[in-house]
Amino acid sequence: MVTRVSTAGNYSAILANLMAAENRQLNAENRVSSHKNGADLKAYADKAEQLTAMRSVDKRLQTYQDQNSQIASKLTTQDQALTGVADAAASVGQAIREALAADNADTFMQQVQGQFQAAVSGLNTQFDGKYLFAGGQINVKPVTAVQLSDLTTGPPIASFFQNDNYQVQAKLDDATTVTTGQVASSLGTNMLTSFQSLEAFHQGVSGPLSGPLTAAQRTFLQGELANWDAIRSSVTTAAAQNGLVQKQVDQSAQNLIGQHNTLTIMMGGITDADMAQAATDLSSAQLSVQATARVLQALQSSSLLTLLPNG
Repeated sequence: MVTRVSTAGNYSAILANLMAAENRQLNAENRVSSHKNGADLKAYADKAEQLTAMRSVDKRLQTYQDQNSQIASKLTTQDQALTGVADAAASVGQAIREALAADNADTFMQQVQGQFQAAVSGLNTQFDGKYLFAGGQINVKPVTAVQLSDLTTGPPIASFFQNDNYQVQAKLDDATTVTTGQVASSLGTNMLTSFQSLEAFHQGVSGPLSGPLTAAQRTFLQGELANWDAIRSSVTTAAAQNGLVQKQVDQSAQNLIGQHNTLTIMMGGITDADMAQAATDLSSAQLSVQATARVLQALQSSSLLTLLPNG
């Protein structure tokens, strides 16, 4: 049996080989230029479902990372505010000690007024346009008192606080939720009460607190020292609690970075091209294209049509 060989059949086979070699060359060129095995999920065949799941997890991790960055900034601002309130309490205590040491209260109430305003400013701190210590009432100033005399005009101390008792929580990752919020009334009720005591005494029958101290004034100020030390300690404890949450956020951020890096490596194992192999494949495909083209050229020159007379 003799197999029939035709010029048309040879052309068809060689052209098919040429097209296949050109496709292999194009694929290798894309891998070399993009460093990726493909431009879409179709290129990853049976690993497409696995890759989709990995990308979904990585997107969730990125959302947590962005959220934690915002939380960290908020807690930093909150720490500064709490430190400022604690410093105001410490400064009032120091002013009392200095007045007792000098047996004179010439500038004492001016110092107290300044520290009162510093404390109220701290409790009314905003972050991203929202009041930090207002609980759920983020658009309402939590402390409405403006000056010391406001505290002795009749309304109870509680009326100067406009916050509710909602404490903001944040989800750091799939397994960790922390309480980030603190409220002005818990932080400042004892402080405003002690400011009220100082102002009431200053305005009362044993006042004013200015000039040389009387025996009654010394006794009163000595009794106030313990209150202000306790207030400073309480706000400092609140700042420390805020610091513990900051550490949790930082640790969560590090964990998320580690998980993201691991996922990136795993996804890269699927999507990233082996550059040495891609270069080898490109070189091989180029040789195949060249060789097939030469065979095609040779076939054209050996066609029986070239032997027929032109006439």
